Amino acid sequence: MASSLPPLSQFLDLLPDAVCIVDAEGNVLFVNAAFERLLGHAPDETRGRCLFDYLHPDDRAATERQAQALMAGGGERHFRNRYLHRHGHAVDLLWSAHWLPEHGVRIGVAREIGDLRRAEQELEHHAFHDPLTGLANRRRLEQALRQALEQATGSGGQVALLYLDLNGFKQVNDLGGHEAGDRVLREVAQRLRAGLRQADLVARMGGDEFVVLLPGCGAEHAGRVASKLRRNLREPFPTRDGTLQLDASIGIACFPGDGRAPDDLLARADAAMYATRRER
Repeated sequence: MASSLPPLSQFLDLLPDAVCIVDAEGNVLFVNAAFERLLGHAPDETRGRCLFDYLHPDDRAATERQAQALMAGGGERHFRNRYLHRHGHAVDLLWSAHWLPEHGVRIGVAREIGDLRRAEQELEHHAFHDPLTGLANRRRLEQALRQALEQATGSGGQVALLYLDLNGFKQVNDLGGHEAGDRVLREVAQRLRAGLRQADLVARMGGDEFVVLLPGCGAEHAGRVASKLRRNLREPFPTRDGTLQLDASIGIACFPGDGRAPDDLLARADAAMYATRRER
């Protein structure tokens, strides 16, 4: 019996990546079996529907612009976005796309990259967070402070910084060692976060020093927050040998009165903290 080639769709169904062919408006003409494996939507139910309807809502506008740019002879042939699985969760995809004007179709091949996305997020988290407490680190604080100051400059708003140093922390390491100190610092981080709004940011600067960024807050509100945080930190800390009493010295600096640049505000808050500690 003479050999013959099977339909191309049978080859495409063997691929681990999703293959999609759509018309100029994005209506589905063909998807292979991997499309269903990745997104849970069967080929028969997708045919004739707009592929963009399956996109994550936050990514739709950018993907539509990318498709238009591709058909106009520009844009990127390789791009990333998120689609919604049949069961509702987001699926991260890396696409390679090509526009065939002579046929009036776009061909796209998509690979699931959830593991890559998670690895990138983990690396980003490590780059901007303190490994012991999970708080923001100095790099993340400086980034957030610049953004807050830019927004406040444009809107005429305010920004406050609290520079905080723990009093009595040295005895924790002296009596219980660094392991005990680490436990206390993690508890301090939890208490600081519990006393702040979602929009606020607390960062560990190193050792037992912390900075709190309060966007949209002036000196009066910052003073109330500082008092609240100090009360939280003065609650006894449980240790293996009983309880430990800590306190905190807190300095406050506010934009625009105490400075307009990030370094100036940090320096003013730091100086105010040392002045407060000397008074006690």
